[in-house]
Amino acid sequence: MSGPSLKYSVDIAALHATCESNYARLLQLFPDYETANSREFLLSSGERVRIDVVERCRYTTLLKICQQGGDGWLIPPRFDLCAYHDARMVEVTAFQSQRRVDARYEYPNSGMHARDEKAQQNIFLAEWLSHCIEQGCSPLDLQPLVTGTADAS
Repeated sequence: MSGPSLKYSVDIAALHATCESNYARLLQLFPDYETANSREFLLSSGERVRIDVVERCRYTTLLKICQQGGDGWLIPPRFDLCAYHDARMVEVTAFQSQRRVDARYEYPNSGMHARDEKAQQNIFLAEWLSHCIEQGCSPLDLQPLVTGTADAS
């Protein structure tokens, strides 16, 4: 005998709030993302984080974020993001090597996705961006990545 199937419904307000807070967090780490092409910084634990602008459009900017380094027992996070300028929101469009995630999944499913996989990826981005901010990285400490220049002093 099976009980009634509980369907998951997307909490749009919560997802939008997460995406709005992710936009604010991204601005703390990369305030000039609309004009600069990349940003690189170190976390206090030694990992290097790089944020690259992949494509700029009138209303959106596509970004790629990857963390490098660490002790090797975890795969460093890699995100593809879409920043929506007018809505001031950032959404995860790919995490690690996984592209296109639906907002809702029936469970169980062949990909073993959580019912709220998209929301969880955006929440993880929020936590990870907060981690980056808390590890001594602030807009004043961060400098744009400059290549091909020599220090004259």
